[in-house]
Amino acid sequence: MWKRIKGGFFISKFLPYGKQFIDDEDIDSVVEVLKEDFITQGPRINEFEEKIADYVGAKYAVAFNSGTSALHGAYFALGLGKGDEMITSPNTFVASSNAALYLGAKARFSDVEKETGNLDISKVEENISDNTKLITPVHYSGNPVDMKELSEIAEKHDVKIIEDGAHALGAKYNNKKVGSLEYSEMAMFSFHPVKHITTGEGGIIVTNDDEYYDKLNLFRSHGITKNNLVNEADGDWYYEMQDLGFNYRITDIQCALGISQLKKLDDFVKNRRRIAKTYDELFEDNPYFDVVLEKENNESAYHLYPILLKDEYKSKKAEIFSRLRANGLGVQVHYIPVYLQPYYQNLGFKKGECPVCEDFYQREISIPMFPTLTDEDINFVKDTLFDTISTI
Repeated sequence: MWKRIKGGFFISKFLPYGKQFIDDEDIDSVVEVLKEDFITQGPRINEFEEKIADYVGAKYAVAFNSGTSALHGAYFALGLGKGDEMITSPNTFVASSNAALYLGAKARFSDVEKETGNLDISKVEENISDNTKLITPVHYSGNPVDMKELSEIAEKHDVKIIEDGAHALGAKYNNKKVGSLEYSEMAMFSFHPVKHITTGEGGIIVTNDDEYYDKLNLFRSHGITKNNLVNEADGDWYYEMQDLGFNYRITDIQCALGISQLKKLDDFVKNRRRIAKTYDELFEDNPYFDVVLEKENNESAYHLYPILLKDEYKSKKAEIFSRLRANGLGVQVHYIPVYLQPYYQNLGFKKGECPVCEDFYQREISIPMFPTLTDEDINFVKDTLFDTISTI
């Protein structure tokens, strides 16, 4: 592909760090819904929810118009509010903690493992206070957090867990899919176009709890329901607004795409894992960077393939990043530690809160990882990385 870059000239090949794969079956499924009576609030939403719940092994799923709104709904269903605190990773997109702030709760950040970018479980307990109600582990890059160990800490302190699985649809922990909820109350998955399957924008919460399920449904649709009425119904048309919810509904158009995409998910994950294994072999013992490896009993879904610059190169990250993009690799960085964002600094957070995460940020670059990468693409990635870094 051709891409115009700064200076007005063109490069012949440009690989983004991630992108969707849409085929004719996906397109046909969307067109079919557009010809039907319901393009929103119709039967495809329930169908998609049931298929996702069945895929991960959960009882219920409730779909939202984004992963962010899904987290907002999950935190609401849990009862998070003013006076409460939650703990999450700083190595994540801002939504993981923002969703708590929306409800008036406070976010705290616990440091990460230098090898994986996931929560360092050994440091979580020191961040728990009398006000801690929730821990949200983030399965960074699709590589699962040690949920058993985390759940033991949470149970000891009577704290609930909601998994941020935005990167981890199709991943496995101890031979069970992320979202099976053995160690958590709920889990969220994202369907943004760079994720494993896409609905354009969208997210979903899975849970096994009837009460959470009812609250999630209420929250995503203005707090309105026709069930469990407070007042006597005036007629069949009657509905009640029982809480202050939001319009976070997803459409049948999106869910039709999701249903079609879900058929390909296992192949998508299989291809991502194959590509990651090839990368691992190509990059073994290279002098420029380290890679994030799976832990024992984990199967990463490889939403991302992060590289971590070695000491000699981490101070040159900005130059390396710019040159890689100029040379055709659409690399990205995941993530700026959340508490270094100006909004969070205004809340009192300061540099140095999580030093391992800050060091991880100084080293991390996400290279192309999506299931349709060819062997030619993979070799292009390797050659471009080595040729670029070696000249800096």
